[in-house]
Amino acid sequence: MAHRLLLRLGLLGVGGASITYNIDDIETAAIGAVRFGRAAVTVTKIVADYRTTLYSGSVTPESDGYMDIKSQTHLRSAKQLLELCCLNGGAFVKVGQHLGSLEYLLPLEYVNTMKVLHSNAPKSSLQDIYQVIEEELKCKPEELFVEFEPEPLGAASLAQVHRARLYNGQEVAVKVQHPTVKAHSRVDMKGMEIPAVDWSHTTDRVLVMEFCEGGQVNDKNYMVTHDINTNEVSEKISKMYSEMIFVNGYVHCDPHPGNVLVKKVNNEAQIILLDHGLYTSLTSDFRLTYSRFWLSILNADLNEIQRYGDQLGVGELFGLFACMVTGRSWDSITKGIDKKERTSSEQDEIKADAAKYLPEISAVLNRVPRQMLLIFKTNDLLRGIEFSLNTQEGMKSFVIMSRCCIRSLFAHKRMLCNSLLCAARVSIAETWAQFKITLYTLYLLCIRSELGKFISKTWMTNNSVKL
Repeated sequence: MAHRLLLRLGLLGVGGASITYNIDDIETAAIGAVRFGRAAVTVTKIVADYRTTLYSGSVTPESDGYMDIKSQTHLRSAKQLLELCCLNGGAFVKVGQHLGSLEYLLPLEYVNTMKVLHSNAPKSSLQDIYQVIEEELKCKPEELFVEFEPEPLGAASLAQVHRARLYNGQEVAVKVQHPTVKAHSRVDMKGMEIPAVDWSHTTDRVLVMEFCEGGQVNDKNYMVTHDINTNEVSEKISKMYSEMIFVNGYVHCDPHPGNVLVKKVNNEAQIILLDHGLYTSLTSDFRLTYSRFWLSILNADLNEIQRYGDQLGVGELFGLFACMVTGRSWDSITKGIDKKERTSSEQDEIKADAAKYLPEISAVLNRVPRQMLLIFKTNDLLRGIEFSLNTQEGMKSFVIMSRCCIRSLFAHKRMLCNSLLCAARVSIAETWAQFKITLYTLYLLCIRSELGKFISKTWMTNNSVKL
């Protein structure tokens, strides 16, 4: 899966050159060709390694030490991908960051290797960073900052962040674009608390903003140390992104764990969303159809799943699309994902299916609207966080999504009303729909409680005796 995506990015890089021969276009074509060449060589090496090590017939799943051999093969391939991402930068680092979030899907050797890119991507030298600051702000760094820590707090695909202090005593985070980003971005483009910005010291390539303390949102040890409730964090993250997608239709497009921090404020978990350089606006048609699709999944209505899956362009692959959207098996979807708890055997089934149905998965990715690709990335973040925090067994995220979908659809109905009476009727219907979700939530809490499990077990025992 990873090597195909990297190959596509490499091809996009080569295809990005324009026919007009100015200096920028020649530079863009050269960069694209070099990056594609690296990707092609790396993928060829990885494929050859898997074929000779695991699929040549000399080693089988029944062989002694097979699991260790398999793990070492994964690890070698992951390290080669990491090296490729670091060398090519830009979109390739984005791909690596995404792979590092797929704990529920990819082998741990890949996830643990690529995780470094969430906050420790390739760094630019301090000299290069100072040069960008001088070019953009027209003065030397020491004229702006009384302190400037040479070691970056974190480095990402496009920029790195340094802790600094202004002459007025304010502590700030200074985000500076890597010097090579302009050239790389020409290739790539062709293919909640929000930190306050100090606009007086900000340009297209240098960003000075409020410094925010916090741990990464998937760092369970940090939360345990700081007495932060992991279930509360998972719930707030789900609410934040559900409102973005279903209600507002204005979505943060770089949702990897390095861009989402958490800290404790007034005995509550506070979510801090970083890196606001890339957003997308969802069209109303897409947002409403996707809301209806999610409700059909939550209602386990197979006819509606097929209907809205077809409207989203996936056709006969609606079942696979539903599995990709939810991260659940088709069996769980048909029985109700809010009723059937996620198990380790289901996780193993999903990982196996990801490899088995790779051509069909690629077909889905080619068919869906481009907006859906960004939603997939967000869904992967949410599932990755739940997996890391061990909160995936809960039903809160499904309840939150249901409420946001209902808000979205009834708001649209209200907008179509041409009288106060019509609007009042829609509001009453919405209130009733939300109340039913509340009742159903209470019902699920009861049957999943210790008392509920005891009653259920007693009932089943009594009935089995009667039979």
